[in-house]
Amino acid sequence: MTHPLWLLLIVPLSFLAGWLASRRGNARRSGARVNALSSDYFRGLNYLLNEQQDKAIEVFLKLAEYNRDTVETHLALGNLFRRRGEVDRAIRVHQHLVSRPNLSDEMKTVALLELGEDYMRAGLLDRAETLFSDLVAMDAHAPSALRHLVAIYQHERDWHKAIEHARRLEAMTGDSEAATVAHFYCELTEQARQHGARQDARLYLDKAFDAQSDCVRAFMLCAQMQAADGEHAKAVDTYEQALACDVAFVPEILGPLLRSYEASEQMPRAEAFLQELLSRYHGISPVLALARLYRERDGEQAATEFLTAQLRQRPSVRGLMALIDASMDRLSGEAHESFLILRDLTHKLQEGQAMYRCSRCGFGAKAHHWQCPSCKSWGTVRPIHGVANE
Repeated sequence: MTHPLWLLLIVPLSFLAGWLASRRGNARRSGARVNALSSDYFRGLNYLLNEQQDKAIEVFLKLAEYNRDTVETHLALGNLFRRRGEVDRAIRVHQHLVSRPNLSDEMKTVALLELGEDYMRAGLLDRAETLFSDLVAMDAHAPSALRHLVAIYQHERDWHKAIEHARRLEAMTGDSEAATVAHFYCELTEQARQHGARQDARLYLDKAFDAQSDCVRAFMLCAQMQAADGEHAKAVDTYEQALACDVAFVPEILGPLLRSYEASEQMPRAEAFLQELLSRYHGISPVLALARLYRERDGEQAATEFLTAQLRQRPSVRGLMALIDASMDRLSGEAHESFLILRDLTHKLQEGQAMYRCSRCGFGAKAHHWQCPSCKSWGTVRPIHGVANE
């Protein structure tokens, strides 16, 4: 496994710092031993630069024996073990540091945080939770410990504890956690709906809006609940409010919004809204929705002419597929067979494309996720705009 060069240099630089400190603190050390340490250090560095990490670790372990009091060396070594996936070795290194009687409170806290991350990587969430909770109670590096606790409670889907610790983190750092807390309340809303607890669902939804008044997800959940109750006119208003907050969610909202327009007999309003949406949203979804509306109202020819004109302005594989499908019934013989081949090719091209991407880590997905499966950030997965995407 390869790592960025800066990360690989952490360990040798830590060793070098410890070695220099040791050299200054003990001037009587023999020249031969100093030369040996220097030689070992540069040999280990050479191994790292040539991506021979196993050999490099052997050398640095030997250096750690020369200089057992260099805490930074052991921290860096444990961190490298963890990043390589050797979690058991990382745990042993950090446990050894924590057990040192002469370790300063500051360095012991750092070692405990590293040990907690080892436990999380190993899936020992109960141990990690206990360790981070103790650090929070001691008010030692509490922001880092609180962030880890929030991550643990998210993983366990204990949304009440996640909210509590996110609020504590917000109070401690001054950084807003409103968007994250709103998502936690939305998760509780969905859980309550699944269990038929409608009153609880509405209560959690109100708290989501209290946390973040322009939470798109909360508006969407509210509209879904209104539509489920047969209040489609209200659902239309709520879905339109959601898109006023963030137009990027058109692909997720347009389908249920159009159903509520139809159920509330507001199709003229639907057409006007879609026309207005074309000016502020450059994806293909509103174009396809308008083409379907024109097909049902004005016939195939009107829909095809509209779609053809729009595709000249915003080329799209999905739009091309819709145009091919609209043209198939009017073709026969060789032309029909050629269009079948073209439709299959465009379908295969679209199948291989990610439709959404996380703006924070770059994770690509074919379906929308409120929480990025890769970096675990909330609300960062957005539609990809391009010829083969939205």
